[in-house]
Amino acid sequence: MKPDFSKLDGLVPAIIQDNTTGKVLMLGFMNEAAYDKTIETNKVTFYSRTRQKLWTKGEESGHFLNMVSMASDCDNDTLLIKANPIGPTCHTGADTCWNETNVSEDIYFLKYLQDVIDQRKRDMPEGSYTTSLFNKGVNKIAQKVGEEAVETIIDATNGTDEGFLYEGADLIYHLLVLLTHKGYRIEDLCRELMKRHK
Repeated sequence: MKPDFSKLDGLVPAIIQDNTTGKVLMLGFMNEAAYDKTIETNKVTFYSRTRQKLWTKGEESGHFLNMVSMASDCDNDTLLIKANPIGPTCHTGADTCWNETNVSEDIYFLKYLQDVIDQRKRDMPEGSYTTSLFNKGVNKIAQKVGEEAVETIIDATNGTDEGFLYEGADLIYHLLVLLTHKGYRIEDLCRELMKRHK
């Protein structure tokens, strides 16, 4: 459903958020044409109130905002757009228009990796190790989780710290594949842990 462009003389505010880090990158305004172009190209496009024309963020600098998702607020008059930025967002060269550094906490990589694994499950690209696991089915994926758990234990008790971290990463990756195969995500495990924490 399109936002209500009638409330602010044909414009709606569009808040741009980094899809990976969660940082708010900028605020711009869209008219209906900018909204349509953003949907069509997946590159965030605004209406410039000063120049009175459409402008796609990055059309001059190459610092595009590649749209991942778009949602309207409860009043249907403000947009939240999650995007993957190519380079800094602000015209000053800063990562954000609030001069914040846009870096992801390491833990956010798990969400990114989960998204990649979900995409592999949808597309099943040839030559992908993840695809080969999905093709083998739940029993083989579960077996790999078990193997990686044993290897993690061995390195934790008799190996090196480097080996322990390497095998632990393998364990988490294969667990994410198993979760995806079963129709779940890492966030489902987080919710279970939060329930227990209460």
